[in-house]
Parts: sequence; structure tokens; C-alpha cells
Amino acid sequence: MAFDPTTLRRDDYGFFGPDSPSWKIWTAPTAVIGFQRAVVLEHFDPFLTAAVADSQGIYTDPRSRLDHTFSYFLLVAIADSRTAIQASEHLMQVHAPMTGIEPISGQRYSANSPETQLWIHITGWHSVLKAYEMFGPGPLSPQDEARYWQECAIAAELQTCKPEEVPRSREEVRAYFARVRPRLCTSERAEAGMHHLLWTSPRNGAGISYALGSRLLSLASVATLPKWMRKLGRFDRWGIIDLLVRPAAKIIVWGAARFNSFGLIIAAPLIAPMAGQILEQHLRGEPPTRLETVTPSAARQLHGGRGRRAVAAAR
Repeated sequence: MAFDPTTLRRDDYGFFGPDSPSWKIWTAPTAVIGFQRAVVLEHFDPFLTAAVADSQGIYTDPRSRLDHTFSYFLLVAIADSRTAIQASEHLMQVHAPMTGIEPISGQRYSANSPETQLWIHITGWHSVLKAYEMFGPGPLSPQDEARYWQECAIAAELQTCKPEEVPRSREEVRAYFARVRPRLCTSERAEAGMHHLLWTSPRNGAGISYALGSRLLSLASVATLPKWMRKLGRFDRWGIIDLLVRPAAKIIVWGAARFNSFGLIIAAPLIAPMAGQILEQHLRGEPPTRLETVTPSAARQLHGGRGRRAVAAAR
């Protein structure tokens, strides 16, 4: 996925706008902690584990693969509608050939299946909120939280998720996790993926800076996960480490937010260059042509592949 930073906000404010909790949470320093949390716990779904393991992307080029995934989430949250729609279409194309047999159940998996896409989506949006609450300013107001989950449901329209299955409140998110928990499990491949993401080795092409960054982030991201997940994934640790990490992480996050330096930190070429470009452009705050938000369906008609073809045919 290529990205031109000058196109981040050409047309409009995207789906949510400057006063939205999504803009605030996805561009906070805590978002990178939440993102690592999300990509780790995603491996508890055996179908997603099979897709990740068979594609081998996180092993052959972990920096680029995860940078692109994080960038997709950011574009949907804060980019203009044209950029977000085009990013979602690109993601669907990348996932389309990722099909095969999940070895534990013997059932077929597809990276674009509604169930897998919903698991990816909810773990991402839930994880960045969890990190924001634990290491950032704290819980949202009831009004902002209600709006955040409504925005999460809107963002899900860019994937293959079934609208009736997308949670729209914290209570519904908890019900979703309770509903899918019986199918969550670990395996040799799941553990390999989770441990690789938490403690990336510099020997696989990630580089020393990325490997060091993943290990430092893991100190905070593991602290956000429940004990049963940590034990299931074999990355549990002494509780005293969590007690020591939390105040230290809060201070680092406060410093990053205080000096507006998060965009510069993540923009380091060896960590997440594309996500860094997006955040740096966002911090410039340049207004779009139209100071308005749009719906995903309207944006798809204007900027999606089908929408562009329909407009061209009408001319």
C-alpha cells in the first residue's frame, strides 16, 4: 500500500471529524501500544492464525507488514473519505487470495470472511481504547464512549463485517468477546506469531531498532491483557512487572503528548514510516476542501471502484 502524505485530507474530514473521540484516541501516543496488543491477541482466533501463518508476512518483513496494517486503521479513522475508501479496497484485494484450510478444525479459512474481519476490527478498536484508558488520559465520558463505539461500527462498513453483528457499546463488545471465547485457542503457530510480535528478533530482517521497539512496547501491551490470555499464550509474567510498568508508561505517554512528539517518534524510518507520515500530516492540521464528514456508503459511491465506474458510465 503506497501513501502520499499530501493526500491525507484533500476532500473532507472523512467519516468522523476533528471533534470525534476516534481522532483523539487513534492519534494518541497510546495507539501504538494498543496496536501491538491487537495484533498479538488476534492470534487466539485459529482462522486468523492460519491466514497469518500461511502468508508468512509478519516473519519475512514484519516492519512493513505491521506498518501497513497500522496505517490502514489510521486512514479509516482520520483520513478523508477518498483515501479511506481506496485503502479499504486495497486491503480487500490483498486479503482475497489468503484462503486455505485451518489445521485444527479442518475448515476453510478466508482472510476476508465476515467473522475474521470482525475479529480484526473489534480487537483493534477495543485495544487502542484500552491502552488509552490505562496509559493515557483515562476513560472517556459516557457520551464520548457511546460515540466512539458508534464510530467503530461506521468504520466496520469498510470491511466485510455483517452490520447486525458489529457491537455498538461497551456492553455489546463484552458480549461479543464472551460469544467468541469458546472458539479461541492457542497452537504452536499461534504462540510463534504472538511471541514474534512481542519480542521480534533483529535477525529476520526487522532491524535492531524495530526489534528493540517491539520489546519495549510489549512491557506495556502485555499489562493490558487479562491473565487468562497471557497464560494461554505463554507470555504471562510476574505481577510486579505490571505494577512497575504502568507508572513508567504513563510518564512516557504524557511526555510524548506534552511535546507533540509522537508523530516524530513513530516516523523514524526503521519503526513505522508510513504511519509516521500519516500522523505528521495530521498534526499539521491543514483543512480539507470541504469542512464536512460523509458516510462510507456515500464515499464508496464517489470514490470506490464501483462508484467510479458508475460515474464514468453516466458521462
